[in-house]
Amino acid sequence: MAQSSDRAKTRRITSNIFKGSIGNLIEWYDWYVYAAFAVYFSSQFFPSGDPTSQLLNTAAVFAVGFLMRPIGSLLLGRYADRHGRRAALTLSITIMASGSLVIALTPNYDTIGVFAPIILVLARLLQGLSLGGEYGTSATYLSEMADSGRRGFYSSFQYVTLISGQLLALGVQIILQQVLSDGDMRAWGWRIPFVIGALGALAVLWLRRSMDESEQYANMAKKSKSNAGTLKELMKHPKAVLAVVGLTLGGTIAFNTYTTYMQKFMVNTVGLPNGVVTWINFLALLVFIVLQPLAGMLSDRIGRRPLLIAFGVLGTLFTVPLFFLLEQANSPYVAFLLMLTGLIIVTGYTSINAIVKAEMFPTEIRALGVGFPYGVTVAIFGGTAEFIALWFKSIGVESLFYFYVAGCIALSLIVYWRMGESSKTSLIEAELQESADTSESTSASRAANGQ
Repeated sequence: MAQSSDRAKTRRITSNIFKGSIGNLIEWYDWYVYAAFAVYFSSQFFPSGDPTSQLLNTAAVFAVGFLMRPIGSLLLGRYADRHGRRAALTLSITIMASGSLVIALTPNYDTIGVFAPIILVLARLLQGLSLGGEYGTSATYLSEMADSGRRGFYSSFQYVTLISGQLLALGVQIILQQVLSDGDMRAWGWRIPFVIGALGALAVLWLRRSMDESEQYANMAKKSKSNAGTLKELMKHPKAVLAVVGLTLGGTIAFNTYTTYMQKFMVNTVGLPNGVVTWINFLALLVFIVLQPLAGMLSDRIGRRPLLIAFGVLGTLFTVPLFFLLEQANSPYVAFLLMLTGLIIVTGYTSINAIVKAEMFPTEIRALGVGFPYGVTVAIFGGTAEFIALWFKSIGVESLFYFYVAGCIALSLIVYWRMGESSKTSLIEAELQESADTSESTSASRAANGQ
């Protein structure tokens, strides 16, 4: 009977984790589709003329969406802490679906003139808002829904679905390039991936409506919620807020360097063909996906801090040598192994960063605490990593970027070294234990009174 109950509990947890994380996949797919297909639709939204200017305009719109992420983490984090994780995740995917559908259906510049780029900007603002809110709420939900002793494993699926979204966008692009001509892609084919994203988001919306609310939020909701999700309450935990900023700094720069910037580096600096680089990135990211739950599972056994310290030490020591070796890598196999080495190092951060942050905050400000300082740090440092790399290259000192990345990881290493083991001081576990003790005390009191 107990085994049957345990299996039912495991199925329920797995179902909720799937519903929570699959939405993360669609959100990131929608986000990456914009960058992947910008070369095709840039001429549709901006006046005809210099193609470079058109791409710069679409890139600027992409950056505007990136800057919306901290605002999204603030607004939707507050909403999640006041109205529930399920409600916030449902709202987040609804906003993303709306943004994708608007982009897919907006007429081009020749049809509606200046309204075309204006609508594109507004749609991208919606997507940035949604993605900013998705991270903190999704990380919180996955961490809270997992059972004790497996929180590292289950929460690692946030980055599994994040990278899967990127690969899905790349896969759709490869398929469409095979079946449509370049002219068709520019005329109307670029709209297809946005339609796919909108339909996928609607399917996730239906799934998320049947999600269970987390036990932690349900317990908190029974009490007064006047302080839930407020910046005033968040600022009562300055050490945790600064810890999130510190542990995110090196991780977000390393992640964006080895995933987003690496493809351009291999083409522009190493000199490998575009098609070869695409496959190197695709295969390396596939392995990276598999590593996330394995590292998350390891953190449940040995703790979170050893993995963070391993990332900090290895990232500080080997980032510069890896990039210098990559500069000389004439073989795609060597380039693949070097990129994979970098991703293995970064796994020490990506696999567990969600659960480490979630364990630092109480339920009433957990989504806001996880998402907002992270969103600000990513917007300032992660979002500028590629720009800084290209700027160093433009002035002839590209190697300084390697030291910049290593230096930022070293700063985070100081935070990892000084912070405690979050799984031992987890507020998630402490609150559940307090709730259980209160329930037992109430039951004992009733039994004593003959009720």
